[in-house]
Amino acid sequence: MMSTSHLPAPLSEDARRPRHAVVTGSDSGIGRAIAVALAGDGLDVGVTYHADEQGARDTAAEAADLGVRTAVRHLDLGDLPTSVDAVDELADELGGLDVLVNCAGTGTAEPALEMDFDRWRHVLSVDLDGVFLCSQRAARRMIEAGTGGRIITITSVHEHAPRVGAAPYCAAKAGAGMLTKVLAMELAEHGITVNSVAPGEISTPMTGQEDADPREQQRPGLPLGRTGHAAEVAAVVAFLATPAAAYVTGASYVVDGGMLLMGPQAGSLLSDHGWRTP
Repeated sequence: MMSTSHLPAPLSEDARRPRHAVVTGSDSGIGRAIAVALAGDGLDVGVTYHADEQGARDTAAEAADLGVRTAVRHLDLGDLPTSVDAVDELADELGGLDVLVNCAGTGTAEPALEMDFDRWRHVLSVDLDGVFLCSQRAARRMIEAGTGGRIITITSVHEHAPRVGAAPYCAAKAGAGMLTKVLAMELAEHGITVNSVAPGEISTPMTGQEDADPREQQRPGLPLGRTGHAAEVAAVVAFLATPAAAYVTGASYVVDGGMLLMGPQAGSLLSDHGWRTP
């Protein structure tokens, strides 16, 4: 007979419902949209920023307007490992940590052969090492609390497919995707689910489209024909943070308007809709 000694103990509905979240890189773009979406579901939210403190405080204010508690901390994932103390500090201030969303990230647009090692290493530090360390801190707290939890990492379509000029970014996102699967297996016995969300081109400051309306950003090479909105990514994250997603772990949710069906290069560079005709 199979031993059940390592299976997670059943949790009450109240215990399964998340109360406190930390969203890294939530001073703008996708991170801000996620923080606000979680606040809308009643979660207290910890906000982090790298350089834009005012942006982080604006996020916190928008979340607080929804009736939750918020806290803000500086987090520089290029300065590891000490900077991830911010995760513990936010958890302490909010009174716990049930959901971690790894959203802080950076990238490049440079051929691999022209890239110096410091740039390569910086992207991997932020996009992969930071995910590992923040997830480790969060998981330890969740295990100690004994009420399960959610770890959700914002990767990219480049978790699954390459792009010219983005060698360290693609390597880090693919690594974060596999780290997600390993953590999903290791943390399952504690009632902690671990998933990734992989956006395509989203109209955000990171893509140089801070104030762009996705409905006006035509992309003939994408099946849905446009860029995405940060709120469309946040909606998937918000679902994964709910009790309704308690049986989802080790998965990658692609939010890309069909980009991976075309390939990242075709998705962003095709200039007409001719491909739609057989």
